[in-house]
Amino acid sequence: MFNGLRGWQRRTWHDRSKAERVELQSVICWCASVWVFSLSWLVLPVAGDLRHRPLPLFLGGLLILVGVLQCLTANRLTRAALDHYLGRAALPASALSTAVALLVPALVLPLVLTATGGLDPWSARLALGGVMLPFGLVYGQVVPVRVFLRRSAVLALLLMAGVALAGGKAADAPVTGAMAAFAAGFSLLAARCGAWTLSVLWEAERAREVEARLAVAEERLRFGRDLHDVMGRNLAVIALKAELAVQLGRRGRPEAVEQMIEVQRLAQESQREVRAVVRGYREADLGAELAGAQGVLAAAGIPCTITGSAAGLPAPVQSALGWVVREAATNVLRHGDARQCTVSVRVADGRAELTVENDGVPETPPAGRPGSGLAGLRERLAELGGTLRAGPAGTGRFRLTARVPLPPGEQGEQDERDPRGAAVRDPRRRARRASDDRHPTTGDGRHAPDDGHHRPEDDPASSRTIPVSEVTP
Repeated sequence: MFNGLRGWQRRTWHDRSKAERVELQSVICWCASVWVFSLSWLVLPVAGDLRHRPLPLFLGGLLILVGVLQCLTANRLTRAALDHYLGRAALPASALSTAVALLVPALVLPLVLTATGGLDPWSARLALGGVMLPFGLVYGQVVPVRVFLRRSAVLALLLMAGVALAGGKAADAPVTGAMAAFAAGFSLLAARCGAWTLSVLWEAERAREVEARLAVAEERLRFGRDLHDVMGRNLAVIALKAELAVQLGRRGRPEAVEQMIEVQRLAQESQREVRAVVRGYREADLGAELAGAQGVLAAAGIPCTITGSAAGLPAPVQSALGWVVREAATNVLRHGDARQCTVSVRVADGRAELTVENDGVPETPPAGRPGSGLAGLRERLAELGGTLRAGPAGTGRFRLTARVPLPPGEQGEQDERDPRGAAVRDPRRRARRASDDRHPTTGDGRHAPDDGHHRPEDDPASSRTIPVSEVTP
């Protein structure tokens, strides 16, 4: 039985988004308030003050029965009325026919009981308010506010006239009108304020989705712009030199070979630049990812504590651990109902270790196919010789631990960094690295000998400009 209750709780609460949870809570409160007011304003006063005579007992029992049917009808129409207000689905006018048919006898019976002396006037007024609230909570979401107020004023005047015709005292009619105005105003505020809050919440939810899509589109545009900047000039030069080589080749000129060598060099350079762009696009900075995860979780109402720093970690290690932080933050938001999250980064025994721990994990994991996020992280860490462990860390807690070994030459190296952990590279070191890339060295630091392959950039003739007069027929 307990497993069934947990499964029902997971389906009705944990599997819903935050906006869906707020909407479900609002609908439950509306449905419960109908019964609370009917019990306190209708059932208890009528049952306590009803005269013990056959006619009052029959009319009082009928009034209570009509009140119960009103509550059931209001509960059935609450969700449909909310969908109508939010613009999801229109509620036809015929759907309110049952509620209107029940409202009429519910308003007439207290007046009849008062006229026949079967019910105290104060109890009759409370009963009038108790039968108006179930109808008003639904009707207030269906019609405009001005229409609701006009019709409520007309109803209050009719009730005041009915009390006067029933032989009430001079003060009974104004008090009845005040009770009708209070019931109408309270039901309007309760229905409209809650529905308006939900509409703002869903609008914000849709705005976040649009913002996320725009961010993805902006990133795609940025990536396309970078590719255009990298490849545009090189492709134009390649096309020009290839055309020049064709013209030279048709005339048997030896400069055609030199131009094709230049084309080959440009193609290889373009390939390296594209790989650099893609590598920079895929890499993730650990310091930036930690700050971003903390901001996203804080915006979702989940306090996130970060200990440690990304300073001194090599770029490949930071990229791999940055992806771990992304996936961990996504899992904290999507799974469970976390109230707290802690992230720690430390270096020990020649390894960089990242730990993410959160609470609010359901005892029974949701059914369905497991996601591919953790599997992708394991593959990414395995390329660097790292490991990933994920599993429960106590009751209702989950822990994700990633360990990546540091390269022997970089375990003691510390980059100069700003307070956020972003690397500040020394220009001289970058220049030396670029020089080493152009002139490979052996293990003892000497430049490697020539391997016999011709490098176009070392041949002055490969960059010689061919006069147009030499190729013009």
